[in-house]
Amino acid sequence: MTAPVGDQGAERRLRVVLADDDVLLREGLAGLLERSGFEIAGLAGDGPGLIALTREQRPDLAVVDIRMPPGQAMEGLEAAKAIRACCPWIGILLLSAHVEVEEAMELLGSGPRVGYLLKSRVMDVAEFMENLRRIAQGGSVVDPSLVQELVAARHRDDPLDQLTPREREVLSLMAEGRSNAGIARRLWITEGTVEKHVRSIMLRMRLPETGEDHRRVLAVLTFLDSR
Repeated sequence: MTAPVGDQGAERRLRVVLADDDVLLREGLAGLLERSGFEIAGLAGDGPGLIALTREQRPDLAVVDIRMPPGQAMEGLEAAKAIRACCPWIGILLLSAHVEVEEAMELLGSGPRVGYLLKSRVMDVAEFMENLRRIAQGGSVVDPSLVQELVAARHRDDPLDQLTPREREVLSLMAEGRSNAGIARRLWITEGTVEKHVRSIMLRMRLPETGEDHRRVLAVLTFLDSR
């Protein structure tokens, strides 16, 4: 079994496979990643091709469009789930043209090394590359639009009703994948204060005692449980 990226040499270039049926987007993203220091291990245009490529190349990351041929339904998502099942150390970033919360919930809640971003909201190349590295290193990234979608669907018994306005701000920034230090800088508060807010959020939302990164993702996904 290939070791997770965190256990390997820090100087090694991260190896990435890309899957998107749009050839221009796929080739353009591959070039962008190569210029940013990543190694492209392979490209795929459909779900089966992605699975075969991943099993052959054993990359650090898979960047996957949710909707791909042959049915333009959830082929990319299903392929991502298959990759997670056989190779859990591989980081997965889902890309989508639309917010598709329920479809992606299972994968997003499966643990660390996973992300979900809307293509239209990727505006900063450096930030996108940092998100990829964060996922490869065991972190998680969730698009802020996902949070907005979940907030709109809340029920009256939503456990998030117990959160203070400040805790909601912290939760939104957590959903963007920001560290406690990054949240502190954004809100102009101390890192210690952020840590207190995070502990309070976990307590109020009654989240299980799991790995810290996983709990951060669950804090966002708990919105789904209140539908």
